[in-house]
Amino acid sequence: MQVRLDGRTALITGGSLGVGRAIATRFVEAGARVVIAARRAEVLAKASEAIAAAAGAAPFTVAADVADAADCARLVREAEAAAGPIDILVNNAGTSKRGRFLDIDDATWQSDLDLKLFAAIRLARLLAPGMIARRWGRIINVLNTGAKAPPAEGAPTAVSRAAGMALTKVLAGELAPHNVLVNALLVGRIKSDQWVRRHEAGAQTGSNASLDDYYGEMSKTIPLGRVGEADEFSAVACLLASGLGGYVTGTAINVDGGLCPVV
Repeated sequence: MQVRLDGRTALITGGSLGVGRAIATRFVEAGARVVIAARRAEVLAKASEAIAAAAGAAPFTVAADVADAADCARLVREAEAAAGPIDILVNNAGTSKRGRFLDIDDATWQSDLDLKLFAAIRLARLLAPGMIARRWGRIINVLNTGAKAPPAEGAPTAVSRAAGMALTKVLAGELAPHNVLVNALLVGRIKSDQWVRRHEAGAQTGSNASLDDYYGEMSKTIPLGRVGEADEFSAVACLLASGLGGYVTGTAINVDGGLCPVV
């Protein structure tokens, strides 16, 4: 079975690194025109080169800060000018922020909500009318398993991601009559630049564990016994974005090796 996206155009935020870049690579391989967005133009350029080398074609790139409303509007204008009407939106931009509730100030809450919730709201609001008019669309919100099982000291990320899951369900119900499908993919422990940075930070504070050992330690609480690969995550995203995922909407799918206690 081949999963194809021929003739479709996708916009992927946070597309320069990690699972965002893996999704972009998979979509290009499947025949889609792809626009990747992130804040840093130089990182986007490197990602575009890497994707072209792996998938045979380069995505379009737009440097934008999706936490900013004006930049969301500019991103959509430039993405559609470059690649045409957007059929598939992957809201992937985000960072991991967590701490003790009493230590989190208003500015931190607001910046997290702007990046992880309002960006998805604004981009969906901008792109859904075109999808409705064409009677075909896909919106995939990349969240994490904290959206279903928020841990202590998991704010603000767990809260903003839980709101993203509620947004997914609301949009799915409203857009389903127009054949616009909306789903969420929940990240568990997937190999990414984020974990590499955390490993490096540990090395700076005296830990001498290798990256493989670091992943091995993380794997002990995962039922499948290993940390996931970004390609495994992107495969699920590609299926949901394709015609083969045409009867799936309003779901929040864990891609976590069985780690999350909530189905």
